[in-house]
Formats: sequence, C-alpha cells, structure tokens
Amino acid sequence: MTLRWEAFLEEVQERGEYATPQEAERAARIVLALLGAHLVGDVRAELAVRLPETMALVLLNPLQAAEPLSQERFVRATAAWIEGATDATALWDVGAVLSTVADAAGDDLTRRVLLQLPPGYDLLFGRPTAGERP
Repeated sequence: MTLRWEAFLEEVQERGEYATPQEAERAARIVLALLGAHLVGDVRAELAVRLPETMALVLLNPLQAAEPLSQERFVRATAAWIEGATDATALWDVGAVLSTVADAAGDDLTRRVLLQLPPGYDLLFGRPTAGERP
C-alpha cells in the first residue's frame, strides 16, 4: 500500500520534530536521493511503490554514488547536502526519514533493503536487528 504524500510528510515532520512540512520534505528528498544511489533492481522498485509518487521519483532518480557508503559516511553525506547541518543533526534527519520509510515498506522489504546496504544501516532505519545477516 502506497503511503499518501501528506501522511508521509506528517510522519517525517513528527519524528524529526521539524517546525514546517517544508523542512521535513527537504530532509526526505536528500535522504531518499542518497538511499536510492545504494539500492538496485526489484528492491528499489518495490520500495518506490510504497512511497508517495514525488518521493518515489526521488528514490528512482538518485544522486550518483561512486561506492557504497558506510552508515557514518551516509550521515556525513546527508550533512553535506543540508545547509547548516552537522553530523548530529543529519543523523536525526536520516533517522526521521528512514524510520518512516521502514514503516511504509514493512518488515520483509526493509530486511531486503538492508541486505543491499553496508552493515550498520539497520540502526538508521530504526530496526536494530532487522538487518542481521546469516
């Protein structure tokens, strides 16, 4: 089931404690663009279907990643794209967006997303054990 645009932004805004929906949207666009650069194939396509159309397009037309980023580098990259952000505020932004994405995706798809990412992303998605590898 696709999450409605308003519901998605409201959830990100609440989790990120943003003053406006525009702040939540800015964080969501940046985080999803970076995430999209790390996902491929059916997993990225299935995740896009669960997101509002605007956010799905951001995920499907990602920034280019030369190599997979560790979770720490992902947070630093997010900070670099958000004016005035620090690693600590970017970590907050990433957590607000990715935990909302995980809820929209459901446990099975979130597990498959995490399998495409370097270790440590499970915490960013608010799923501390969901990405355990066999």
